[in-house]
Amino acid sequence: MPNYLDFEEPIRELEEQLQKQREIAQASDLDMSKPEKDLLQKLSDTRKRIYKKLTPWQKVQVSRHPDRPYTLSYIEAVTEGRFVELHGDRTVKDDKAMVGGFGMLGDQSVCFIGQQKGLNTKLRQYRNFGMANPEGYRKALRLNETS
Repeated sequence: MPNYLDFEEPIRELEEQLQKQREIAQASDLDMSKPEKDLLQKLSDTRKRIYKKLTPWQKVQVSRHPDRPYTLSYIEAVTEGRFVELHGDRTVKDDKAMVGGFGMLGDQSVCFIGQQKGLNTKLRQYRNFGMANPEGYRKALRLNETS
């Protein structure tokens, strides 16, 4: 179950309702497609309404959310696993906080560059908590020039 922020309480409630409805439909073999579609629409509308009116502090909370995906998560999702990460700046060393490489978006080859923080404490230390060093910026420049 994902973590919810205090202002996301209506979303949590609707997702729980949806989960219960799916369990009931599965257990009883009833056609619940219409109520499920209505609930999904209500969930979508609620998300739009909540996120449209976020305060500055709520935006900070969303940006620091522990379940928020990071760069490599987005890259893996859009390239469907067809991504090759490149390392090093050809001068000093590889900066683990800056990730970059080439992947396929459909039939098009694309260069991806971003910062990676890490999912747990060990990976955050490995990735220097997402804080790039000069060699990371040189790596990004090198990848940008080759794309």
